[in-house]
Amino acid sequence: MNTSKATLLIPVELQVRELDAKLLLACVAARRGFPAVIGPRREMHFHIHSFPKSIYLSKSLTIGSSSVFRMLKKLGHKIVAWDEEALVHLPPESYYQARLSAKSVQFVNCLIAWGEDNEELWHNYPQMPPGLPIRITGNPRGDLLRPELRSFYDSEVEKIRRKHGDFILVNTNFNQVNAYHPGMNYIKPPTGPDKKMELGRRALLMGMSLEYAEGLTRHKQSIFEDFQALIPVLDQAFADHTIVVRPHPAENPEVYHRIAERCRSVQVTNEGNVVPWLIAAKALIHNGCTTGVEAYALDLPTISYRASIDENYDHAFHRLPNQLSHECYDLEQLQAKLATILNGDPCNANGDKRKRIMAHHLAAMEGPLACDRIVDLFEELDGSFEEKKVPSLKERYKNWRWSIRRRINKIFRGYSEDMSHNKSDFLRHRYPGISKKEIKAKLDSFQRAFDSDADLKIETIYRKFYRISRK
Repeated sequence: MNTSKATLLIPVELQVRELDAKLLLACVAARRGFPAVIGPRREMHFHIHSFPKSIYLSKSLTIGSSSVFRMLKKLGHKIVAWDEEALVHLPPESYYQARLSAKSVQFVNCLIAWGEDNEELWHNYPQMPPGLPIRITGNPRGDLLRPELRSFYDSEVEKIRRKHGDFILVNTNFNQVNAYHPGMNYIKPPTGPDKKMELGRRALLMGMSLEYAEGLTRHKQSIFEDFQALIPVLDQAFADHTIVVRPHPAENPEVYHRIAERCRSVQVTNEGNVVPWLIAAKALIHNGCTTGVEAYALDLPTISYRASIDENYDHAFHRLPNQLSHECYDLEQLQAKLATILNGDPCNANGDKRKRIMAHHLAAMEGPLACDRIVDLFEELDGSFEEKKVPSLKERYKNWRWSIRRRINKIFRGYSEDMSHNKSDFLRHRYPGISKKEIKAKLDSFQRAFDSDADLKIETIYRKFYRISRK
């Protein structure tokens, strides 16, 4: 099927969290005539100069995106942005410092909000450009939680249950104190006996004072230790269940593997998207984790374990997931609640109040899919493209040179302790890659869920990217 519609550029940074939802969006878009190119974000930026007239979908609006956004605009592309971190977000002052940049936002054509809370957060940003459209569409990650699309994960759910049997899922989110590389923590470890603690790059980007970062680090460390103590207790108390520990993708999993070695039936994994694990589990235990919101949407009984409390930080950072969960404040209370759940009383943390909270934060859980609402926006933007001449050879050369300089700079920055997120091992951890065969299997599953016979074509381009279009 030939189309004159703009190509969609859909970059993926964290594969286990983002890929399935963005493939769903690519599938919906392709069925409506928009070819979509999907692949690793870092490499996509290296090839920006090579793509045709496009609508670029950004996952963030940080200062680090400003140079890419500037180049996209020079090449005549349009930019639509959501923020992967805006559903369960930082306090507004820290969020604005860490996640929004006036330099980046000025290049954006439209913002996509998860829900009313996200829209309000953006509207209150002091440097938001006047008149910049903000659409409440929901997010494709929310679509994957809806009953009509859960069948997409049927084969994965069956595989997980065969391997682990009945299991309790423990999700951790301690990447502030147990980061994949120590330099990614809020506080940098002292480099010598006489050296003082210093703010890490993340804390600096969030505008934290050393005092605030130290307090937050102490609190997160306390919760981290609570969970380390919890896992062996669960292993002993619920001997007829496997305990599956799923660390945050930016965490160092070694501490959990060491715990598992001492336990009877503890498994540690980051395999695949979290949604099939939530569907397959008997219960979820977390503290302030986004999976608490996803579990609520899936009707999975969920416990927030709050043995360590500091409302100064908990209310600011963890409020939404904890509000949607059963809150347990010590081991005895947690074991009693979990036993009740596993004995057949799901004790779902529902009710009108929680439903209103959920609806305020996450739109499009009923009615048209978030993906369809987003593609409606693409239709509007596609009709507003101006006819542009093909860039001259000189302009192409300038863009190519910019991409090469950026690539070299990124590689060298990976050797800096403060830039651990650019190190090659962490990049492979974030995006290990996926084969064309696996992409096709996922798209076929979406098509079955839609009961659609649309004939989609998958092409490999630039080795790491896939172009999805309708034949």
